[in-house]
Amino acid sequence: MKKQLLLLLAFFASFSTSFAQSDLFGADKLPPRKGVIFNVNGNLDFPGADMAKRFGTSYRVGGAVLYKTTSNWMFGPKMDFIIGNDIKEDSLMYNIRNKDGFFYNQNGEVMGVGIFQRGYMVGLQAGKIFNLSKRNSESGVLVMTGAGFMQHKINIFDKDKSISQLRGDYKKGYDRLTNGWYLEQYIGYNYFDPNGMVNFHIGLNVTAGFTQGRRDYLYDVMRTDDKSRLDILFGIRGGWYIPVFKRKSEEMFFE
Repeated sequence: MKKQLLLLLAFFASFSTSFAQSDLFGADKLPPRKGVIFNVNGNLDFPGADMAKRFGTSYRVGGAVLYKTTSNWMFGPKMDFIIGNDIKEDSLMYNIRNKDGFFYNQNGEVMGVGIFQRGYMVGLQAGKIFNLSKRNSESGVLVMTGAGFMQHKINIFDKDKSISQLRGDYKKGYDRLTNGWYLEQYIGYNYFDPNGMVNFHIGLNVTAGFTQGRRDYLYDVMRTDDKSRLDILFGIRGGWYIPVFKRKSEEMFFE
């Protein structure tokens, strides 16, 4: 985890020099522009509440399409994929594992099974850039709010499909499929280069998922899985912008 945080800080520091130089030695302050922005994001997430009982640290990768106004408002749809491999469900498949955590295939051979966290979030977001720069009207603190649908589960990977208890729909009795709606808050530093060379944001976000288990029966714990959950993610988010802004002439410029 320390290594990941150091990499993120290094990423931030490498660009800090670029936008600082632009602010100090750039031209006169330009008015905010409007247009469509394509945004690629990455997240490092730390779980809380019910999420922390099932999963450890995870990652999100995804994108968004935003529209930016001349008053520095931004809004549009987004989608993230959730990826992780830290599973904390002690009871997971304990009824078909041996004491060492391995499985037997149909030939009586000992087998390993991969288990991973997988999911996605899709929704809408809106927010505003609060300008702090004396030379760049589109740089400053970005505050965003988002809402939408989230889903996550335990992906069980039996490479050779040789374990009969994990074939077909039987696998659904172990995967802990969960979904529901979420709210997300983000605050960070936003930068659009007037010359179009560096456009990015980096900051912190908190996601609260109001979800519910969606499986009728879990074979390992012999009960239904329909309880309501509060799934919290505390994240460090960074993203790269590809803006397509309109000038006063209404010509399109790819930055």
